[in-house]
This record gives sequence, C-alpha cells and structure tokens, in this order.
Amino acid sequence: MAARPIDRIDTSAAFTAEDVAALNARYADASTADVLRAVLVEGVAGRVALVSSFGAESAVLLHLVSGIAPDAPVLFLETGKHFPETLAYRDTLIAHLGLTGVINLTPDAEVLAKKDDAGLRWSYDPDGCCEIRKVIPLAKALAGYDASVTGRKGFQAETRAGLPIFELDTTDAAGRLKINPLIDWNASRLAAYMDEHDLPRHPLVAQGYPSIGCMPCTSKVAPGEDPRSGRWRGWDKTECGIHVEGAASNISDLPPGYEPAF
Repeated sequence: MAARPIDRIDTSAAFTAEDVAALNARYADASTADVLRAVLVEGVAGRVALVSSFGAESAVLLHLVSGIAPDAPVLFLETGKHFPETLAYRDTLIAHLGLTGVINLTPDAEVLAKKDDAGLRWSYDPDGCCEIRKVIPLAKALAGYDASVTGRKGFQAETRAGLPIFELDTTDAAGRLKINPLIDWNASRLAAYMDEHDLPRHPLVAQGYPSIGCMPCTSKVAPGEDPRSGRWRGWDKTECGIHVEGAASNISDLPPGYEPAF
C-alpha cells in the first residue's frame, strides 16, 4: 500500500522583494486610480484591506476607493482615545462616500485591563500605548489579508519620504504587501482634489491640527513646523508603530512591577 502524501502547510512569505520590484516597475507610470483598480479589482495583491485613520487627509484616498470598490474592507483603529471630532468625521465620510466595508478594530479588553487599566499609559509609555491600542489589533486583523493599502504621503515626515508605491510589510515575517498609492501626492494636490470633489474636511484641521491621532498625544502645529510635529510632542517618537519594522513580532512590556505615580 502506497504511503499517503503528507499534507504540508505553506508557511512561505506571500510576496518577495522580487515581487515588489516587479510591481513597482509595472505600475511606475500608472495613475493612482489605476493602481487602486489593479489592487482592489484586478487582484494583483490578493486579499486587500485599506487602513484608514479617518484623519486630516483621509477623504482623498477613501473617495478614490469609493469610486472603484466601495465595499472594500477599510480597517479603522478605534483606540478609545480619539477626538470626538474624528469619530464624527468617520461617520460623516462613511455616509457621504457610501463605504460599506468599514471595520472598527478595538483593543483587547483583557490586554487593556492588564496593561492599561487606568487608561494613562500614553502619558508614560506612548510606545506601549500604541502597541496595545494600534499595533496588536491591526496585526491580528491583517493576518487575514495579503496586503494593506495606506494613506501615507512622502511630504508628511522624513520617515515617509522616498517610500515606493509597493513595499514589503516588515512589521512581521508574513510577507504581506504594503501599498502607498498617494506617496507622491503633496499638500497642494490633496487640497485641490478635496476642493474639486467638495469633500468634507476634518473639523480639527482648521483649528491647527494638520496631522490627527489620538487626543492625548496630538497637539496643534505652528506655521512652518513639520505637519507631524504635533504627534507625541516631547517624545522621541514619530510613528505609532504600525509601520515600524518588526513591530508586530516584538511585542514588549514594561518591567514587572513598574507602576508610575500620578
């Protein structure tokens, strides 16, 4: 009797550096809409979800997507620390654009109870707070996808300048794609697009917030400052962690027994 072949689970990375190079070459001269159509309709990146903050410039990407695949999954990190204006703006854009695939990702209740029961971790360990409220929930959600679409633009910060349209997601070893269709858009182009399509603005932008994250860690930005300088002001921190290499593979914690005094 012949031996039965052993079933093996394919644990290889979904995409490789060669795949990324080929995609960037193929779509080097493509319009933003064509890139989104290839990703969301033609399936060049497999199972895809958008990640949106519903922040200052989010309406542009969401509007483009609404005209191509309004039912595309849109992951929103409902951290429990957002400005009320952001939550209202999220609901406004969903209704205005007819988005039917928005998924709210919330922190695990048990993790919150263990690591941030008082809700003040942002004040002494912002990296840990972002990990609990953003990195872990997003990593769990993206396990079901082959690629994610971001709204990052090169002008927003030095850490984003020069990023390609297609890149490997290095937050873990799964080999997912990360797609940045607006990476070469500047502030003027974004504003012109919003004017042309009469898109609703996030109400906090007019109050001096060009980059909007969680309420405790977002401050107003003075004219001439880096647009993201109001994020985690006073800390050596420029990103929440969802785009940081190895973030989803190296979940950290404070030393046992560490309890700050307030």
